[in-house]
Amino acid sequence: MDRLVLLNKPFQVMCQFSREGDRATLADYISIPDIYPAGRLDYDSEGLVILTNSGRLQHRITDPRHKLPKTYLVQVEGIPDEASINRLRQGVMLKDGGTRPAEIELIDDPELWPRYPPIRVRRNIPTSWLRLTISEGRNRQVRRMTAAVGHATLRLIRVRIGEWELGDLLPGQWKEVPVPKI
Repeated sequence: MDRLVLLNKPFQVMCQFSREGDRATLADYISIPDIYPAGRLDYDSEGLVILTNSGRLQHRITDPRHKLPKTYLVQVEGIPDEASINRLRQGVMLKDGGTRPAEIELIDDPELWPRYPPIRVRRNIPTSWLRLTISEGRNRQVRRMTAAVGHATLRLIRVRIGEWELGDLLPGQWKEVPVPKI
């Protein structure tokens, strides 16, 4: 029977089950046998990870040809001006080529769980939050995109992949959801 699990991956957890050194892994939070992450989320990022035991579903979620949108809440240094926002909307040039256009908006500070350790705070540099949606998934892409327009990412939380949302899951919590017909 195919299974689909949504997990809120905490900060500083490896997005894998196998242990490497003393870093926390998904196995510290979920013990369903024979499920694997459909895609990755960086060690220093938080939020939605989809896990499944279905190779077909895993392929559907991760294959770039399907262009599943991924939405993030992104805390950045500084306050991006309209020119920076427009550059992200149009796509920015990175070392490995241009990105696809992104959906982006400046948002009020979201109500979130605290992060441990907390982000670095600089007395003279304000921070702001963005809701950013991309339809590709290059290595550390969101962080590189915000850096390319002059705003370092301080905190990155994935809240949606395609039709699946993080919802009210707290870090380390997970829930099983119905498997879509594909």
